[in-house]
Amino acid sequence: MFVAPTRFGIALFFTLFTLAVAPGLVSAAAADEIEARIERQGEYITVNASVLMQVDARIAWEVLSDYDHLAQFIPDMKTSRVVSRDGNRVLVEQKGEFGFFFYRQPVDLVLEVVEDPMRRIDARRISGNIRELETRYELEASDAGVKLDYVGRFIPEFSVPPLFGLPMVRRVVERRFRAMVEEIARRDALARSRPKD
Repeated sequence: MFVAPTRFGIALFFTLFTLAVAPGLVSAAAADEIEARIERQGEYITVNASVLMQVDARIAWEVLSDYDHLAQFIPDMKTSRVVSRDGNRVLVEQKGEFGFFFYRQPVDLVLEVVEDPMRRIDARRISGNIRELETRYELEASDAGVKLDYVGRFIPEFSVPPLFGLPMVRRVVERRFRAMVEEIARRDALARSRPKD
């Protein structure tokens, strides 16, 4: 059973290792407000990330649950597709790479995703070359904005180099989480710019 580390959206392993910033899509202030923490807890690597955004919560949910298009904006994700859906349970297959500079590892996963619409997305590994993987995204709307939390933990089948392993994971996580945030901000800006009927 997954015990949330100390912090959490969807997603998915790739959202877990979330994201590379496309310069200029999100204000510097928003980028600075992203908080991320990566730690080792026994065999597990745990990830916590959080940000407060001034966006429409519906747009944020649409991005988090857009499994068929995650590869279009998440760095190093090659493909992401819905295999099947049964109510609020979704099987998602993802392929890509994990790493930084010269260290690259292929990642191939099937995830079971459980949605609590507009509030939470939980995902866990069904098969693939990550031995254990559990993640959660949570959205909370308030007068202050929309808070996006991500928490996850995983044990890779491949080795993470000991000398630069955690700094590398931190870099990958920050890149990918920032990319998720930027896609939410981009779609929100597009929605706001459309003429209202």
